[in-house]
Amino acid sequence: MTRTFNVLFLCTGNSARSILAERLMEQHGSGRFRGYSAGSFPKGTVHPLALRLLSEQSFPTEGLRSKSWEEFTAPGAPTMDFVFTVCDQAANEPCPIWPGHPITAHWGVPDPAAADGNEAERMLAFRDAFAVLGRRIAIFASLPLNALDTLATRREVEAIGRDAATARQEQAK
Repeated sequence: MTRTFNVLFLCTGNSARSILAERLMEQHGSGRFRGYSAGSFPKGTVHPLALRLLSEQSFPTEGLRSKSWEEFTAPGAPTMDFVFTVCDQAANEPCPIWPGHPITAHWGVPDPAAADGNEAERMLAFRDAFAVLGRRIAIFASLPLNALDTLATRREVEAIGRDAATARQEQAK
């Protein structure tokens, strides 16, 4: 029997990137992973363009809500195996001490909710974030976690975010 790993995606507002990642984890995780999302200062609502994109991609949107990361430190909360920050601001905030001491990494993605322009341009920012997160999560979900020790797993999940950041820097040159 294979165990299911719990994965928490953190963002400041928990309205866009972390919400997209939560659903992508469910899709790419194929039952091996359970995705969750939260924010340090949740907006209280999920961004309408995030919901529209998920619907267009045939992802379920039921039950999605903007919530505080404090829910995952409370008694009775699921114990996380992995915690990934997907925004730079959340990565620089003091995070709670997570029960179970999960493996953590930063997978920064530009905030599509902060994109300017008309609706089509803003939706393009959501699609870009969705694609970046989808690639990272697919790579993560393909890792042979049962064959890796904790240190090797930590190196692998950190590299997933670092490789993308390096690619963005090179693209900007």
